[in-house]
Amino acid sequence: MMRAFFYGLLAAALVFVLIDWRTISQEAALVPAYDPASPSSAPVLPPALTTGEPEDAPGEVTTDPEVLKQAIRFELQPGGILLAKGAIDPGAAVRFAAEIEARGEYVKVVSLDSPGGSVSDALAMSKLVRDRQLSTRVDKGALCASSCPLVLSGGVERTVAEGAVVGVHQVFNGSREKLSPEMAMSEAQRTTATVTRHLDAMGIKPGLWQRAMDTPPDRLAYLSVREMRDFALTTDITTGGTTSEATGEKTGGAKAAASAP
Repeated sequence: MMRAFFYGLLAAALVFVLIDWRTISQEAALVPAYDPASPSSAPVLPPALTTGEPEDAPGEVTTDPEVLKQAIRFELQPGGILLAKGAIDPGAAVRFAAEIEARGEYVKVVSLDSPGGSVSDALAMSKLVRDRQLSTRVDKGALCASSCPLVLSGGVERTVAEGAVVGVHQVFNGSREKLSPEMAMSEAQRTTATVTRHLDAMGIKPGLWQRAMDTPPDRLAYLSVREMRDFALTTDITTGGTTSEATGEKTGGAKAAASAP
């Protein structure tokens, strides 16, 4: 009798464990744990999503991955160029605004090298760039991924060099707080609306955001030269030659290889 009672309790406990495991798994699926801005996450540059198979990045990111994982820093360089390098952490927009205010009229161009991070901070940085009528660019060997293209979109002139890497993916909850399925869905929809309005105000075509929303958060959709031109993410592509209006490829030199809520 006692043995039967014991096995009954064991079976009941197993049922409750399975129910709890299923609930946790469903909620975790809605809130991806991957965060390219997190110091513990790796790699900084995830594989690209093409037709279901990863492919190599269109250029080589030469910045030290450990530097990219650190909170974004700003360094004024000759020619009015403000280098913004590192992850866009919460509070980055406040520090960026303080840097712009302190530098006054010296800053003309914001050069980006970032794996992305906080969408809200990226949006605020982008708005300030446009308000100050600054240009943005991504240099050869630099990375502009995840939320970083939002900052890039704010430039009155937007340039991506050959050998730069630009990529997008879905937004997600990067915090440690687990949201309910209802809250996760609501937050995702709100963020989508906010980013869509911002990109439209910056003159960026909706194809860019659609490309991001088609790509899982642990992947990057690398943007080709032609896509960046078609989406109006770039106003110019520096390749060392002339960019063809019809194809978005360079003539008079090697084929352009640049690609990059």
